Amino acid sequence: MASPLLLFLTILSCFSLSSSLPHETILDAADILTDSGFVSMALTLEVISKTLLSHSPSLTIFAPSDSAFRRSGQPSIDLLQFHFAPLSLPLQNLRLLPAGTKIPTMFSGRSLTVTTSPSDHAISLNNVRISETPIYDDGFFLIYGIERFFNPNFQYTGPYQRPSPNSQCIAKNSTMSSSNPFHQTRETLQSGGYSVMASFLDMQLPGNTDQTPMTVFAPQDEIVMNHLGNFSEYPPFFLRHAVPCKLLWNDLAHFDDGSELPTYLEGFTISITRSAGVLTLNGVTVIIPDLFYSDKIVVHGVSDVLAAHVKNQEEVVETFDHTEDGHAEENLFDPGEF
Repeated sequence: MASPLLLFLTILSCFSLSSSLPHETILDAADILTDSGFVSMALTLEVISKTLLSHSPSLTIFAPSDSAFRRSGQPSIDLLQFHFAPLSLPLQNLRLLPAGTKIPTMFSGRSLTVTTSPSDHAISLNNVRISETPIYDDGFFLIYGIERFFNPNFQYTGPYQRPSPNSQCIAKNSTMSSSNPFHQTRETLQSGGYSVMASFLDMQLPGNTDQTPMTVFAPQDEIVMNHLGNFSEYPPFFLRHAVPCKLLWNDLAHFDDGSELPTYLEGFTISITRSAGVLTLNGVTVIIPDLFYSDKIVVHGVSDVLAAHVKNQEEVVETFDHTEDGHAEENLFDPGEF
């Protein structure tokens, strides 16, 4: 039997008033989006308002930032609809929704999933944080800002658990849900341009992969090879990009500034900081969060190699030459697929 909360959301999603949202309201919202720095979404909203939103008496939009549009290009109609919920969702109501609650969208057959609990200060859907206050709110029509597009292929794996910071981030045994997740990881990395890191995974940790959860921060092949002439001579390179615990993007995003993660390279830690709201790891940005994850391993694509940062010692200055395109941004998924 459906829970009262899910039944309530279903009733709301099917409820219709005698009229749709006034076109003037949508234009006013587009103006406010532009003034708030969401120019791409404002232009998109004006273009699609008469067709896509003509029968919506209430609506909540989760508006990706301009930087998300630059990374992804113009999204498909299906992907846009995945960011529109055909009901009014005030912030106070969103805060009451437990983790795992499904929110219907205008993308047929697809729902957003609440991935934070009422006790969390921030609110996230599909592991993407929404803005703490609406950009626009007239009671029937609300718009929240988000930093990246929702992934329609997102799969909810359970309620969020706040990670243990610093030295408490330790390996814990867990039950394997697949016979060989590391084989799957290698295939994903190889198909996405991360063959060098896939080879390191094969060579460097044969004794640990059956027992230890881990997180790998993977630069793409071109970046790695510009830093290492012969990567097989540098086993510490991989070890400093691997952390002995499983950290999804939502876990990383909740660490405090200055938190440090231990790695497989003794004495080498990864410092989490934020610059202009962007999370960095030893100064390097994560460009493809959750590139691969299972119950045993998580891989994040990063924009460059992780420069040395040794705990309780002076920082080690590396001799590697950085390429100009080492910080090129990529999207978590290909919006052209939808």
